[in-house]
Amino acid sequence: MRPSAIDRYTRAVERVLSHLQSSIEHQAPLPDLAEMAAVAHLSPFHFHRIYCALTGETVGNTVARLRLASALRMLSEGRSVTEAAMAVGYDSPQALARAFRARLDVAPAALRGDARAAQALFERLQPPPPRPADASLRVEVRQVEPFKIVVLRRRGAFGELDGGFGRLFDWALRAGIAERLERLIGIPLADHRDVAPREHLFDCAMSFGDTLPTPPAGLALRQLGGGAHAVLRHVGPYEGIEDAVDRLLAEWLPQSGHVPREAPLFHHYLDDPEQVPAAILRADIHLPLQPA
Repeated sequence: MRPSAIDRYTRAVERVLSHLQSSIEHQAPLPDLAEMAAVAHLSPFHFHRIYCALTGETVGNTVARLRLASALRMLSEGRSVTEAAMAVGYDSPQALARAFRARLDVAPAALRGDARAAQALFERLQPPPPRPADASLRVEVRQVEPFKIVVLRRRGAFGELDGGFGRLFDWALRAGIAERLERLIGIPLADHRDVAPREHLFDCAMSFGDTLPTPPAGLALRQLGGGAHAVLRHVGPYEGIEDAVDRLLAEWLPQSGHVPREAPLFHHYLDDPEQVPAAILRADIHLPLQPA
């Protein structure tokens, strides 16, 4: 173990939390992901995933929690609902009231000047507890040769991505290269657990070797791999891969001494869900790493 590496990620999260809290308290514009990545001294490419894995919540959930905590403190000091709402960035006192009822099941007006009631509610606005360590986690650092892929970007629910891979394979059949299929690849551009299906973006990809015909509109040629990758094998339903990614980023990465590279994390699917039971499906998660 390398405590200094672990401390690096702990301090990164603390800096982001402090920056968000300061922005809310000073009624400043909230930083975007690029600014938060710079504050954390982490790769903008992987910042949001690392943050979610380490904290157990999205940046958006952190902001909502910090806003409610600041509003709760103001109300306990006797500030009005309107003052508190405007101070922490809500558009109206009604919006703050809806957020209080949804998260704390209480009307903010009932808390004005009541420090004792507010203190009890602060406990419900604490960050999620740390993730328990998984003793079975096995990660291998491998050198991955670069390879070409044909990519189709899809928007929609994770469970409906099969249509994208089907469209890719249909093109490969027409192009006469289907029998050369080497890899089935998924490149997540959003976390399906945290976004609505209409906002979920995912690159479906296949590799067929180095010599490829020019794909039609809607498909693209790209290169993937190259260099060192941390590889974690996930066994089970493919919908659970994001949980495995969290373990890779929260448990292995901070103590590994490695730093993620500016390249996409990808999934290499090893089994066909139509032929293999979900419980024993296999996929290798690849996290690109900077040279040691």
